[in-house]
Amino acid sequence: MVEVANEAPGWDAIEAAVATRMGDQEPLHWGTSNLPGQGLYGLSAYRAAGHWLLVTFGMTELFSKDSDDPDISGWGYELTMRVPLDADQPPAWSLRLLDKLVEYVFNSGRPFAEGHRMDVGGPITGQANTRLRAVAFAADPELPPIDSPFGSAQFLAVVGITIDELERMKATTTAAVLSELAAHSPMLVTDPTR
Repeated sequence: MVEVANEAPGWDAIEAAVATRMGDQEPLHWGTSNLPGQGLYGLSAYRAAGHWLLVTFGMTELFSKDSDDPDISGWGYELTMRVPLDADQPPAWSLRLLDKLVEYVFNSGRPFAEGHRMDVGGPITGQANTRLRAVAFAADPELPPIDSPFGSAQFLAVVGITIDELERMKATTTAAVLSELAAHSPMLVTDPTR
């Protein structure tokens, strides 16, 4: 089998950054029916110590440069999320949530950034047995920013939070409350049972 070099340099940059922390493990991967630049293109799940690391593909430019800004790739970030590793695959709700967040950005034209937070209008799992009903966004705690021929980007971590935590973020800062959560979970794992 012959590999074609640099046919997806944006994709390669994402995988290289993840490999700095996850090694060369083969992730689980899901594709979508979206064309490049039209929403979530793919999602990978890596096994880490006690959790899954989920990484989106499609918020940045994967195959070609399409945006006008030569310094930033696409929206300037890919989303990550960490959820408990308690099955052979990550929970379906986590994949759906990331898909919906990407869809929101593409439909609204309003990108997320570090420090943003959002009430998602119900339980993030879709089930009433969790108190997590909102999300916050932080720089990923371990993945470095990427550079590709299409520009730079960062990894933006999605963290499930309670409505009480959302209100405290509004009263103080998102970073202050996430710092409290990181004291108990340095990788900011979203555990729907907490």
